[in-house]
Amino acid sequence: QVQLVESGGGLVQAGGSLRLSCAASGRTFSRYVTGWFRQAPGKEREFVATISWSGGNTDYADSVKGRFTISRDNAKNTVYLQMNSLKPEDTAIYYCSVRLAGPDVLARRRWEYDYWGQGSQVTVSS
Repeated sequence: QVQLVESGGGLVQAGGSLRLSCAASGRTFSRYVTGWFRQAPGKEREFVATISWSGGNTDYADSVKGRFTISRDNAKNTVYLQMNSLKPEDTAIYYCSVRLAGPDVLARRRWEYDYWGQGSQVTVSS
């Protein structure tokens, strides 16, 4: 069983920044591919970013590339999502996720992940 707790969401004006954090339980966090997804009202949950075990490889949705940065600190069992130049269309609940097994291969699809956090609301005002 893995527990994920997100924090750092909130209300920000367009053009502003926020940093989300996701703290994970588990002794093998450094072997989890991790990801961030988001879900806006009335829409499906969509991929945002993913990061490899060591943090050396990352992948992003086109809509956030160049504005968002995913990173991790395995010593703290924590993954981060730095969000800059925020837009109103970034408004959503943001979820972190981990994949427990399998190779160190980046994952963009929801079904590839095993555990999810409770979500953190991000609201960007225009």
